[in-house]
Amino acid sequence: MKDVELKEMDQEKQLMTRETQKNGCVKVTVPENSGAKYTGLSKDELIKVAGTAGWVRIRWALLVLFFLGWVGMLAGAVVLIVHAPRCKPIPEMNWWNEGLLYQISDVKAFSEKGLKGVEEQLDYMSQMKVKGLVLGPIHTVQANQLDTLNLVRVKSEVATENDLESLLNQANKKGISVVLNLTPNYENGSVWFDNVTAVAEKIRDACTHWLKKGFGGIFLPELGDIIETDSWPSIQAIFNQTDETKKVALIGSVTRLSADYVSLVLNRSGVDLLLTGLADPAESGQKQARGIKKLYSSHQQTNLGWSLSGPSLGSLASRSKAVPVRLYQMLLFTLPGTPVFSAGDEVGLKTGEKPQIMWDLENPVEENNAAAKTLQEERIAVRNFFKTLSDLRGRERSLLHGEYVSLNSSSTSLAFRRLWDQSDRFLTAMNWGNDTVTMNLASSDLPDQARVRLTTDTKNLAVDSMVSLEKLQLGPKQAVLLSYPYVG
Repeated sequence: MKDVELKEMDQEKQLMTRETQKNGCVKVTVPENSGAKYTGLSKDELIKVAGTAGWVRIRWALLVLFFLGWVGMLAGAVVLIVHAPRCKPIPEMNWWNEGLLYQISDVKAFSEKGLKGVEEQLDYMSQMKVKGLVLGPIHTVQANQLDTLNLVRVKSEVATENDLESLLNQANKKGISVVLNLTPNYENGSVWFDNVTAVAEKIRDACTHWLKKGFGGIFLPELGDIIETDSWPSIQAIFNQTDETKKVALIGSVTRLSADYVSLVLNRSGVDLLLTGLADPAESGQKQARGIKKLYSSHQQTNLGWSLSGPSLGSLASRSKAVPVRLYQMLLFTLPGTPVFSAGDEVGLKTGEKPQIMWDLENPVEENNAAAKTLQEERIAVRNFFKTLSDLRGRERSLLHGEYVSLNSSSTSLAFRRLWDQSDRFLTAMNWGNDTVTMNLASSDLPDQARVRLTTDTKNLAVDSMVSLEKLQLGPKQAVLLSYPYVG
């Protein structure tokens, strides 16, 4: 037995007597532990036991098991690596394949400040994920007068040389390449002044001049004429130089031509990117499907560009009143190739409307002006739709450089898939007719359902909802972008 002082007991419960009181402490007697205390093996005893034959065998057995397990895991990892599906190599892409091209044909109409006004909107273009700005024409010329053509002089009412240099520097900092439109006779009449041979020589000199200034490329219209001249090989040679840190682009266009002729021009011209207005939802879906398939099967999609607006075509919203602008947007962004839009197409501006409307969308309209408020809300919705498509195309590999597979087409509808390796698959379906269409998209390599990623018909096809592919219904003037996962 031993005495223990309880100094922390509740003072009120302690019995305070003359014999036991000691500075507020109470002594109590507790029994001592009479059992043997375990101290374990000593160091010498452990060393003696560890050297016995039994423990040596156990240690060797554990060591062998450890190494066998390690070798087994290594072998399993090798087997998994060998039998795992190989990732498909990413195709070689240049800046004009990575996002949309944005055309500003009339700089003064875009902004009264000329190129300074264009520079002020570079942040806006970055938000829209613009990769290339097709600018101009900005050179001096009088309509139909070849002798006044000066392809290396900027119109004074548009900008100064300093304004141009500043625009190029700021655009490059934001990752936007600037392409100069060198359409010779852009005021009126034949773009080549009915003398393409003489103009081609001026084009060659102008390309050398402007590329040295820092432009990311040159745009030329109606290539079917200039590629027949003797100057064309020397023009091509300017763009084939390999000493540049960033490749410059030779971009051309053709309009209102058959798919066969577009393919011929692309083969003979050797341009980096050829824009065509072939895919037009106002035409038959079967015709579109044939034309797209023709170009896609014959050429790399990195050389294909799709444009449905411009100086000669007008804006997207003015192409056909029967086709909502968002259907055009979805078609261009999901086709295999580079989408090209004119300034204002992202909000549905019509030909003749001033781009200033785009910058006023954030300003509230008068509360009692219901029509203006409704129009503003619609344009904001169209712009958000455009931006979502642009984001998806830049982020999703299937949309960026995936394979194109035609699924369904009729006189007023079109459906196709975009596939890339082990990435999510995307399916575009659109109906520009006046009646509801039902598409049977079921096949052995398609799931029963797909997820809605973007739609013009939020009432019947809500975003993120699952829809059946066996009988996909699309209402009049509606389009939907679906996705489903890769399953091996």
